[in-house]
This record gives sequence, structure tokens and C-alpha cells, in this order.
Amino acid sequence: MRVIDLLNKADKTLFSFELLPPLRGHNISSIYRTIDPLIEFHPSFINVTYHQEEVIYKKHETGLLEKKTIRKRPGTVAISAAIKYKYPTVEVVPHLICGGFTKEETEYALIDFHYLGIDNILALRGDAPKNQRTFTPEKNGHAYANTLVAQIANMNKGKYLDEDMLNTFNTNFCVGVAGYPEKHIESPNLAYDLHYLKAKIDAGAEYIITQMFFDNKKYFNFVEACRKEGIMVPIIPGLKSIATIKEINILPQVFNIDIPEDLVREVMKCTTNEEAFRTGIEWSIAQSKELIKYGVPVLHYFTVGVSDNIRQIVKAVF
Repeated sequence: MRVIDLLNKADKTLFSFELLPPLRGHNISSIYRTIDPLIEFHPSFINVTYHQEEVIYKKHETGLLEKKTIRKRPGTVAISAAIKYKYPTVEVVPHLICGGFTKEETEYALIDFHYLGIDNILALRGDAPKNQRTFTPEKNGHAYANTLVAQIANMNKGKYLDEDMLNTFNTNFCVGVAGYPEKHIESPNLAYDLHYLKAKIDAGAEYIITQMFFDNKKYFNFVEACRKEGIMVPIIPGLKSIATIKEINILPQVFNIDIPEDLVREVMKCTTNEEAFRTGIEWSIAQSKELIKYGVPVLHYFTVGVSDNIRQIVKAVF
């Protein structure tokens, strides 16, 4: 079922979560170990992230540079298929990014997803690789998520890149996009960010999943600002539980977010990561309960390869 249809028929807040695929060399069992403890709580959908491969340029004595891949994760198509057919009651939402793909390669991926019966996509521009300061699209690739959304919307209408291609079919993808309550790191301000978020909705996106936040007021204000901008689609809060003491310093740097003073104070009292892990769970439980009272459509949790904390949170909340 399409995510937007799940949201439209729901009479209560739903539960979903996001998976980080294992590094190349690992097998699917690590994914199953993350999912299995959460299945009893009936997640409505599972997101499967995708990241560009990480490369370095090795300089040879001749002066020539050799591009070498140093970190790569398995393909989202294969992982999504494995999850879909092991957990048939749960919808799978693969991430599709602009970075590293041409428009033709994007079309091939979408054809594969359609063939597998996967009708949900989260369309993202994606971050710049770690060795690059700014995002650079592939030649004949998408520079922005709104044009990626438009390509998917065109396939839903039976319009492909090659107008002369035979045996085309209309896909039925429901497209979600990302939103940033504290603005995207590259945006000069929130108003600028909302302008481009609306462009993604106008291109055909049907719902938004937010970047993680730890202060619910950030989410409430973001929803209000979106509505004023004419963005009327469902806005799903994305949540993460603090897992280590260091995360209160790392997460703001990586995701351009603020950590509330109260949470920082509680984590700084911790002498071990185990204590910080428990503190993160307690904060997320309170945060989740307040969001349910607000009437959010879904509580969407970022697992980052660990699900024990999410299990404890969901057990206390749902």
C-alpha cells in the first residue's frame, strides 16, 4: 500500500522506522536483527537509506590520479526486496538520491522497484561525499530533489526519458521528501528552505519526513510555517534517541541541529554510555508522547543500526 493511503485511512498515530544498510561484506542478517525486535509493534513502513559510495584519489608516481572506492553499501533495490518478502505486512520505502546517479540510472532503479511491487520512494538530493565540500550532480543527473520528484511523477503518468521507448507502463509511486525544522545546512534561512520544499511538493511529493529534532517546539513551528507557505501534505516527525555521551556534540555538527539545554544537562550527568543510552530513551518517550497528543500522523524513528532503544521507546508509547 502507498504511504499516503496508509496515512489517509489511519485513525491513530502510526509507527515507522529507518534502516541504515550494512557495509559491503556484511550480509542481510544484520538487517533482520534490527527489524525483528520491532515487528511485534506493527510498523507501517520501513525506510531503507542510501548513501553515495565514499572514494579517495590515489596519486601514482606518474602524477595520474586513480579513483578508489573505500566504503560502499549494498544496493537499496536488493535490500528493499529482501525486506518486502520477509516481512509482507510492512511497506518498504527505499531512498532514492540524486548524487551518484544519472537520470537514466534513476529510471532503471524505478523500473526495478516497480517490477518488485515496491510503490513507495523517499526522494532526496543526498549529501555531498565526505571528500567534497559541495554537492555535485552526475553528468545528466539531478541537481535538486524537486526534479527527481518530477521524474518519478512523470513515470506515474507513463512518461519516460526516451519518448520512443516501447512497452512503457504507468508506475504508481507514492513519493515522500525530506523537511528540515531547523533548516537545511546549506540554506541561508528557513524561508529560503521552505520555498524549495514547496517546489518538491508542487513537483508531486505527497508527504514529508523531517530531519531529527529534539525540541518539539521546532517541529510545531515548522508545521505552522509550512502551512503558511501553502504546504498542506502530512508532515511526519523524524526522531532519534541519544545513544552515547559524544552524540550531543556530534549530532549538531553532522545534522545542523540544536540539542536542548535540559537534554544536554542530563546527558552530561552520565558517566557511561549505558547511562546516556537510558537518558536518550527517557527523553524520546516524553517527546513521542507529546507528539502523539499533538496529532502527528506517524512517529518515525532513525535506528542507525540499533533497535533496542527504539523497542523500549515504542513499547512505552504505543
